[in-house]
Amino acid sequence: MTPAPSAYHQRVAQEKRALIVQAATELFLELGYDRASLARVADKAGVSKATLFKQFPTKAALFDAIVIDSWAKNDVAEVPPAGDLTAGLTVLGRRYASLLSRPEMTDLFRIVIAELPRFPELARAHFAQGKLPYFDSVRIYLLAERDAGGADIADPEMAATQFLGMISNYLFWPNLLLPDWTVTPARTTAVVEEAVRTMVARYGTDAHHPNRPGKEPSPRTNR
Repeated sequence: MTPAPSAYHQRVAQEKRALIVQAATELFLELGYDRASLARVADKAGVSKATLFKQFPTKAALFDAIVIDSWAKNDVAEVPPAGDLTAGLTVLGRRYASLLSRPEMTDLFRIVIAELPRFPELARAHFAQGKLPYFDSVRIYLLAERDAGGADIADPEMAATQFLGMISNYLFWPNLLLPDWTVTPARTTAVVEEAVRTMVARYGTDAHHPNRPGKEPSPRTNR
Protein backbone atom coordinates (compact mmCIF):
# COMPACT_ATOMS: atom_id res chain seq x y z
CA MET A 1 0.00 0.00 0.00
CA THR A 2 1.43 3.37 -1.04
CA PRO A 3 1.74 5.73 1.94
CA ALA A 4 -0.15 9.03 1.76
CA PRO A 5 2.04 12.04 0.92
CA SER A 6 3.17 14.10 3.85
CA ALA A 7 1.96 17.65 4.44
CA TYR A 8 5.36 18.90 3.24
CA HIS A 9 5.17 16.98 -0.03
CA GLN A 10 1.58 18.13 -0.57
CA ARG A 11 2.65 21.75 -0.09
CA VAL A 12 5.57 21.33 -2.50
CA ALA A 13 3.25 19.76 -5.09
CA GLN A 14 0.77 22.64 -4.73
CA GLU A 15 3.54 25.22 -5.12
CA LYS A 16 4.84 23.51 -8.26
CA ARG A 17 1.33 23.28 -9.65
CA ALA A 18 0.86 27.03 -9.14
CA LEU A 19 4.17 27.72 -10.92
CA ILE A 20 3.14 25.52 -13.83
CA VAL A 21 -0.28 27.16 -14.22
CA GLN A 22 1.22 30.66 -14.08
CA ALA A 23 3.93 29.78 -16.61
CA ALA A 24 1.38 28.20 -18.96
CA THR A 25 -0.86 31.25 -18.81
CA GLU A 26 2.03 33.57 -19.68
CA LEU A 27 3.25 31.36 -22.53
CA PHE A 28 -0.25 30.87 -23.96
CA LEU A 29 -0.57 34.65 -24.11
CA GLU A 30 2.90 35.21 -25.53
CA LEU A 31 3.11 32.37 -28.07
CA GLY A 32 -0.44 31.15 -28.48
CA TYR A 33 -1.90 27.89 -27.27
CA ASP A 34 -0.52 25.86 -30.17
CA ARG A 35 3.13 27.01 -29.96
CA ALA A 36 3.37 26.90 -26.17
CA SER A 37 4.56 23.32 -25.74
CA LEU A 38 4.49 21.51 -22.43
CA ALA A 39 8.29 21.35 -22.56
CA ARG A 40 8.44 25.14 -22.73
CA VAL A 41 5.96 25.40 -19.87
CA ALA A 42 8.10 23.11 -17.73
CA ASP A 43 11.22 25.13 -18.51
CA LYS A 44 9.57 28.45 -17.70
CA ALA A 45 8.06 27.08 -14.48
CA GLY A 46 11.42 25.69 -13.39
CA VAL A 47 10.18 22.11 -13.00
CA SER A 48 11.08 18.87 -14.70
CA LYS A 49 9.03 17.49 -17.57
CA ALA A 50 8.23 14.48 -15.41
CA THR A 51 6.79 16.74 -12.70
CA LEU A 52 4.66 18.60 -15.23
CA PHE A 53 3.37 15.44 -16.94
CA LYS A 54 2.54 13.91 -13.58
CA GLN A 55 0.15 16.76 -12.82
CA PHE A 56 -0.94 17.63 -16.38
CA PRO A 57 -0.55 14.79 -18.90
CA THR A 58 -1.94 16.92 -21.75
CA LYS A 59 -2.06 20.57 -22.72
CA ALA A 60 -5.86 20.42 -22.60
CA ALA A 61 -5.71 19.29 -18.96
CA LEU A 62 -3.42 22.20 -18.20
CA PHE A 63 -5.80 24.67 -19.85
CA ASP A 64 -8.70 23.21 -17.87
CA ALA A 65 -6.71 23.83 -14.69
CA ILE A 66 -6.13 27.46 -15.67
CA VAL A 67 -9.85 27.94 -16.24
CA ILE A 68 -10.89 26.23 -13.02
CA ASP A 69 -8.34 28.13 -10.94
CA SER A 70 -9.38 31.46 -12.44
CA TRP A 71 -13.09 30.95 -11.77
CA ALA A 72 -12.72 29.19 -8.42
CA LYS A 73 -11.48 32.23 -6.50
CA ASN A 74 -13.73 33.94 -3.94
CA ASP A 75 -15.91 30.84 -3.40
CA VAL A 76 -17.89 31.69 -6.51
CA ALA A 77 -19.90 28.46 -6.36
CA GLU A 78 -21.18 29.09 -2.82
CA VAL A 79 -24.85 30.05 -2.99
CA PRO A 80 -26.17 32.58 -0.43
CA PRO A 81 -29.20 31.54 1.61
CA ALA A 82 -32.60 32.61 0.35
CA GLY A 83 -34.70 35.09 2.28
CA ASP A 84 -33.36 38.49 1.27
CA LEU A 85 -33.12 39.08 -2.48
CA THR A 86 -31.17 42.32 -2.13
CA ALA A 87 -28.60 40.83 0.23
CA GLY A 88 -28.18 37.64 -1.79
CA LEU A 89 -27.75 39.38 -5.11
CA THR A 90 -25.34 41.85 -3.54
CA VAL A 91 -23.12 38.99 -2.36
CA LEU A 92 -23.18 37.34 -5.78
CA GLY A 93 -22.68 40.63 -7.61
CA ARG A 94 -19.68 41.65 -5.51
CA ARG A 95 -18.07 38.25 -6.00
CA TYR A 96 -18.57 38.48 -9.74
CA ALA A 97 -17.20 42.02 -9.91
CA SER A 98 -14.14 41.01 -7.90
CA LEU A 99 -13.59 38.02 -10.14
CA LEU A 100 -13.86 39.99 -13.37
CA SER A 101 -11.48 42.64 -12.03
CA ARG A 102 -8.61 40.17 -11.74
CA PRO A 103 -6.00 40.59 -14.52
CA GLU A 104 -5.78 36.83 -15.02
CA MET A 105 -9.46 36.71 -15.96
CA THR A 106 -8.88 39.17 -18.80
CA ASP A 107 -5.83 37.18 -19.86
CA LEU A 108 -7.86 33.98 -19.93
CA PHE A 109 -10.51 35.45 -22.20
CA ARG A 110 -7.82 36.79 -24.53
CA ILE A 111 -6.34 33.30 -24.87
CA VAL A 112 -9.74 31.81 -25.69
CA ILE A 113 -10.60 34.52 -28.23
CA ALA A 114 -7.20 34.38 -29.94
CA GLU A 115 -7.28 30.59 -30.34
CA LEU A 116 -10.98 30.17 -31.07
CA PRO A 117 -10.64 29.63 -34.87
CA ARG A 118 -8.14 26.76 -34.44
CA PHE A 119 -9.11 25.39 -31.05
CA PRO A 120 -12.86 25.81 -30.49
CA GLU A 121 -12.59 23.23 -27.71
CA LEU A 122 -10.89 25.87 -25.58
CA ALA A 123 -14.03 27.99 -25.63
CA ARG A 124 -16.15 24.98 -24.75
CA ALA A 125 -13.82 24.12 -21.85
CA HIS A 126 -13.87 27.73 -20.70
CA PHE A 127 -17.65 27.76 -20.61
CA ALA A 128 -18.11 24.29 -19.11
CA GLN A 129 -15.35 24.51 -16.49
CA GLY A 130 -15.59 28.21 -15.68
CA LYS A 131 -18.59 30.33 -16.59
CA LEU A 132 -21.27 27.63 -16.40
CA PRO A 133 -20.67 26.65 -12.73
CA TYR A 134 -20.78 30.30 -11.70
CA PHE A 135 -23.84 30.99 -13.83
CA ASP A 136 -25.52 27.96 -12.24
CA SER A 137 -24.81 29.28 -8.74
CA VAL A 138 -26.73 32.47 -9.59
CA ARG A 139 -29.55 30.53 -11.25
CA ILE A 140 -29.84 28.18 -8.28
CA TYR A 141 -29.97 31.13 -5.90
CA LEU A 142 -32.75 32.77 -7.90
CA LEU A 143 -34.66 29.49 -7.94
CA ALA A 144 -34.35 29.29 -4.16
CA GLU A 145 -35.66 32.84 -3.78
CA ARG A 146 -38.57 32.01 -6.07
CA ASP A 147 -39.41 28.90 -4.08
CA ALA A 148 -39.19 30.90 -0.84
CA GLY A 149 -41.57 33.53 -2.22
CA GLY A 150 -38.93 36.24 -2.40
CA ALA A 151 -38.87 36.54 -6.18
CA ASP A 152 -41.34 36.20 -9.03
CA ILE A 153 -39.18 34.71 -11.78
CA ALA A 154 -40.60 32.70 -14.67
CA ASP A 155 -37.22 32.15 -16.37
CA PRO A 156 -34.32 31.89 -13.87
CA GLU A 157 -31.79 31.32 -16.65
CA MET A 158 -32.79 34.56 -18.34
CA ALA A 159 -32.74 36.42 -15.04
CA ALA A 160 -29.26 35.12 -14.17
CA THR A 161 -28.01 36.18 -17.60
CA GLN A 162 -29.48 39.65 -17.14
CA PHE A 163 -27.88 40.11 -13.73
CA LEU A 164 -24.40 38.97 -14.73
CA GLY A 165 -24.62 40.88 -17.99
CA MET A 166 -25.35 44.18 -16.28
CA ILE A 167 -22.13 43.79 -14.30
CA SER A 168 -19.81 42.37 -16.96
CA ASN A 169 -20.91 44.80 -19.68
CA TYR A 170 -19.49 47.69 -17.66
CA LEU A 171 -16.65 46.14 -15.68
CA PHE A 172 -15.19 43.50 -17.98
CA TRP A 173 -15.85 43.75 -21.70
CA PRO A 174 -14.58 47.34 -22.18
CA ASN A 175 -11.45 46.37 -20.23
CA LEU A 176 -10.90 43.47 -22.63
CA LEU A 177 -10.93 45.77 -25.66
CA LEU A 178 -9.72 49.13 -24.32
CA PRO A 179 -6.27 49.10 -22.65
CA ASP A 180 -6.91 52.43 -20.91
CA TRP A 181 -10.31 51.44 -19.48
CA THR A 182 -10.25 51.83 -15.70
CA VAL A 183 -12.99 51.49 -13.12
CA THR A 184 -12.58 52.82 -9.61
CA PRO A 185 -13.64 50.75 -6.58
CA ALA A 186 -16.42 53.26 -5.93
CA ARG A 187 -17.68 52.88 -9.48
CA THR A 188 -17.53 49.09 -9.19
CA THR A 189 -19.67 49.25 -6.07
CA ALA A 190 -22.16 51.50 -7.85
CA VAL A 191 -22.38 49.14 -10.84
CA VAL A 192 -23.20 46.19 -8.59
CA GLU A 193 -25.71 48.17 -6.53
CA GLU A 194 -27.55 49.38 -9.64
CA ALA A 195 -27.68 45.84 -11.03
CA VAL A 196 -29.15 44.63 -7.74
CA ARG A 197 -31.69 47.47 -7.65
CA THR A 198 -32.79 46.67 -11.20
CA MET A 199 -33.19 42.97 -10.44
CA VAL A 200 -35.11 43.58 -7.21
CA ALA A 201 -37.37 46.11 -8.89
CA ARG A 202 -38.10 43.66 -11.69
CA TYR A 203 -38.35 40.36 -9.81
CA GLY A 204 -38.77 41.09 -6.10
CA THR A 205 -42.10 40.38 -4.44
CA ASP A 206 -43.94 42.82 -2.19
CA ALA A 207 -44.48 40.10 0.41
CA HIS A 208 -40.76 39.73 1.07
CA HIS A 209 -39.55 43.18 0.00
CA PRO A 210 -42.23 45.80 0.63
CA ASN A 211 -39.62 48.58 0.53
CA ARG A 212 -37.33 47.14 -2.13
CA PRO A 213 -35.16 49.59 -4.08
CA GLY A 214 -36.75 51.18 -7.08
CA LYS A 215 -40.34 50.81 -5.91
CA GLU A 216 -42.29 53.13 -3.65
CA PRO A 217 -44.22 51.64 -0.73
CA SER A 218 -47.88 51.07 -1.46
CA PRO A 219 -49.97 54.08 -0.33
CA ARG A 220 -52.49 53.49 2.43
CA THR A 221 -56.14 54.15 1.76
CA ASN A 222 -58.16 55.78 4.55
CA ARG A 223 -61.62 54.35 4.91
